[in-house]
Amino acid sequence: MRVLAIDTALANCAAAVCDDSAGPECLAVSSEEIGRGHAEKLMDMIGEVMAESSTAFTDLDRVVVTTGPGSFTGLRVGLSVARGFGLVLGKPVVGVTTLAALACAAANDPKAGSSILVALTGKGEEVYCQEFDGRGEPAGEPAVRTLTELKENLAPDVSFAGSAARAVAEAAGYGPERVLSERGYPDIRDVAHLGISADPKEAAPVPLYLRPPEASPPKSGRIERR
Repeated sequence: MRVLAIDTALANCAAAVCDDSAGPECLAVSSEEIGRGHAEKLMDMIGEVMAESSTAFTDLDRVVVTTGPGSFTGLRVGLSVARGFGLVLGKPVVGVTTLAALACAAANDPKAGSSILVALTGKGEEVYCQEFDGRGEPAGEPAVRTLTELKENLAPDVSFAGSAARAVAEAAGYGPERVLSERGYPDIRDVAHLGISADPKEAAPVPLYLRPPEASPPKSGRIERR
């Protein structure tokens, strides 16, 4: 299966063409940590990996895209592009969470325990997190938790990954050896890998928002004209 994978959920902007029918699995990768400006970068990256892998859009079997948690603006960029390609090509589009992709990498670390907590930095003491087993399979639902809440409900042999991994480990009294990675965004190769094996019926390309947007809608009523 040949896929186009897209990630604009967090600080990174990335695209890759991967195919599990021949090694290496990823034929072309373009990735850059940019913080903002995903809309200006993404289409050029997609064109680059499609050309480098000698892949026509009609050769794709599906499109894979990260669904969050992440920035509201970044998520909209990636999801809109992925859905657009899916609609035009008549191909399925599958979503992969950033937490699951980070867990996929952590599970391949020989130091990983039977429980992996992936945690991304939120506001103040809050983190966006999810628990996975040692194989990277979900063992809980994604949620927003505080450091205080987390330290009271962790497995004894838990390992940590994600940008908030060290903060959670320290708050819970674990040593730095439990921190597998402090990476703040997934590797696009892991996104593609999970997207290839995903069931399109269960992996819908819809944003995973763990908290509401900060912008408030305008109050109803007449607008005063001056």
